[in-house]
Amino acid sequence: MIIAGTKIDKGQTVQINLPIAKLTSGTDIEVPVFVSRGEKKGPVLLLLAGLHGDEINSVDVVRTILEQKINQVDSGTVICVPILNVFGFINFSREVPDGKDVNRSFPGHSKGSLASQIAYHFTQQILPYCDYIIDFHTGGKSRYNIPQTRTVLSHDHCRELAEVFNAPFTLNSNLIPKTLRETAFNKEISIIVFEGGEALRFDEYSLQVAISGTKKVLQHLKMKTFKQTKHASTTLLSRKWMRAPSSGFFHSNIKIGDKIKSGHVAGTISGPFGDYQEDCIAKKAGYVISLNNNPMVNRGDAIMQIAY
Repeated sequence: MIIAGTKIDKGQTVQINLPIAKLTSGTDIEVPVFVSRGEKKGPVLLLLAGLHGDEINSVDVVRTILEQKINQVDSGTVICVPILNVFGFINFSREVPDGKDVNRSFPGHSKGSLASQIAYHFTQQILPYCDYIIDFHTGGKSRYNIPQTRTVLSHDHCRELAEVFNAPFTLNSNLIPKTLRETAFNKEISIIVFEGGEALRFDEYSLQVAISGTKKVLQHLKMKTFKQTKHASTTLLSRKWMRAPSSGFFHSNIKIGDKIKSGHVAGTISGPFGDYQEDCIAKKAGYVISLNNNPMVNRGDAIMQIAY
């Protein structure tokens, strides 16, 4: 196997620094890629994090996998990319400096925007080797996501991968144009997205679910053997954000993971001077899988996501 001009033999673990672009100072920016090959033939699994630079809990997942040598398998190959969006990571930002989202820039272009260049090099030099991908994410800024996997459940191999991962919630998620998931799917690569925690925060529970799920996938693909316990998981087909009916202070009446009924008062919006209060009413029954932790909201802000 040769990636970016570097040969990786069976039984080797090699770090490759994939050139991406330069800072305005002229400093080269490279994406570290860790490739671990087993002694036996097998599939290639990509473990990716940091597609959004502020999702540090996802970075910590892949860091832990490297630290504990979970990636060093007996069969097949594991490719680990802890931080793809290096620009966003060093600036505590979801996007690259020009404001573009790398995960809306695939498959990219060699002469495109900075985000497009990152997507291009990744698509050209990493994706051709992959059979399976686990793309680790967190919730957005001030939004906590309960550990969950998202994929196209109508695709047998993607659904199987998600079910094997065995997160507390498995959600159907249609393909979004210009995302990594769409690009990988079109190349017949089975891909799932893991979401857990929130941006710029560590979350131990999400970390442990992600590590456990990765081990289950490795064992299922016959790449490495672990002692794993399977837990109950809920498969849900649809999800919808509940939005603030007015501006003010948001007080939640529920907790992440709660099951709520249609018509349930999930929280209230209060005026900062005690002059008004409005209920936030669930229109459908389901589970609360995402929750806005910012108490100050404007009318129309997403305050919680309900899956059903």
